[in-house]
Amino acid sequence: MNEAQGRSAGRMGGEGDRREVSIIGLGASGAAAARLALQKGEQVYVSDISTDTRAATRARELHALGAFVHLGFHDLERIAASRLVVASPGIPPDAPVLKSLLSRGVRWVSEPEFAIRFYDGSLIAVTGTNGKTTTSALTAHLLGASGVAVALGGNVGGGLAPPASELALQSGEQEWWVLEMSSFQLSAMERFRADIGVVTNLAPDHQDRYPDTAAYFADKAQLFRNATDESRWVLNGDDPAALEMARGVPGRALLFTSAAATPTEGEGTGHPGSSAFVREGMLTLQLTEEAGGPAPEEPLMPRTDLRLIGHHNVMNALAAALTARLAGAHTNGIRDGLASFDPLPHRLQPIREKAGVLWVNDSKATNVAASASALDALDRPAVILLGGRDKGESFRPLAQAVRGKARAVILYGEAAARIEKELSEGFAQYAIGTRPPVLVTVDKGFDAAVAAAGSLAKEGDVVLLSPACPSFDLFEGYEARGQRFSDLLGNGST
Repeated sequence: MNEAQGRSAGRMGGEGDRREVSIIGLGASGAAAARLALQKGEQVYVSDISTDTRAATRARELHALGAFVHLGFHDLERIAASRLVVASPGIPPDAPVLKSLLSRGVRWVSEPEFAIRFYDGSLIAVTGTNGKTTTSALTAHLLGASGVAVALGGNVGGGLAPPASELALQSGEQEWWVLEMSSFQLSAMERFRADIGVVTNLAPDHQDRYPDTAAYFADKAQLFRNATDESRWVLNGDDPAALEMARGVPGRALLFTSAAATPTEGEGTGHPGSSAFVREGMLTLQLTEEAGGPAPEEPLMPRTDLRLIGHHNVMNALAAALTARLAGAHTNGIRDGLASFDPLPHRLQPIREKAGVLWVNDSKATNVAASASALDALDRPAVILLGGRDKGESFRPLAQAVRGKARAVILYGEAAARIEKELSEGFAQYAIGTRPPVLVTVDKGFDAAVAAAGSLAKEGDVVLLSPACPSFDLFEGYEARGQRFSDLLGNGST
């Protein structure tokens, strides 16, 4: 039995107890898990407190396939009697249904944990605070450019890729799955084990769901839970938290770093301890051979030829290139893939240049670290839009990045007042140097905020939507927010 087969052993269909599989939550991942369980011959119970049109449509579809579905409530007795419970990632751990199950000693698994029990191939899992989607999609793209049979899925969302259970439903033999994994998905793992695990970076996030950053990091660390000596870990060598998280974990760690260090005598030619780096402006790989010292360097492409904006995307490209190389991609395929990969929607995506002003959609930036990285990526002054739902993260750390790059800040949504207060406090802390940008609070909605940004922008500026907050106060998700931003540029509203 090989490693992949061992990971999939004991799958659901081989057990004698025929009690139901219960699925909590009828979002995209919950619906996919239900369809997968039904396909495998399971009796399936699905419940969701929502009764909206989308939930009702999915409920009808699953009922037609043979599932039992309840909307508006959860039948706790029925769920507790199930032999397996799958919880959707959108359900927080303090939700009454999960707290009630926990009080009864009933545990649950995440949807990707369920899906991999029906997959016999090799697995790449990508997590981190920011850059997960770009790194995951680019890794799959580089493998595909090298002729490797690969499928992308997991937490990608935005219509870019399906949930893991949807991959398991699809026909065809994939040599590799690339799954983006959120902390919510990693929190409920049992057998999940990546052949190659990737940590892009770590920063505070989701303070509306976790009591502190340590708890958030603890869920991220579940990536390493089932590590073996055969595991390989692609880690951000510039991120002390990522390195510390992997300390002492079985397997082999390979690092990507921002630049090659000047080699010292006897240390070979690359960054000591790094397998992917930038040397003299060139994205470069150098895999250490198992014996005999460092392998030759593999120059990939000038960083200026990368279509992705910003230093953080250089790091994402290095992580993806190294991961793809470990999974069997060849150097020419990686070069071709890097050259042909376009920015993903809502992730530092240039929308248009109008009257000398570049409009950039970074709606996926839902935390402070992401927005700071976006500002750092710009090479001209910015008018930045910040706001959305307040999830408890401090905005003071954003003040230095804003002061360094932005001429004006447009504040909108639920979090506007607190952002204004904490940025002002931060500007006072970083009082040396340039004048602080003007802060403009717009209380008439998102469209008015975009219009205000356009009125303040000058030729040579960037208008940057990088909100540092989730969108749920005004939109269904960051995709809807980014699409509205793009639509406004197309209809003359700006």
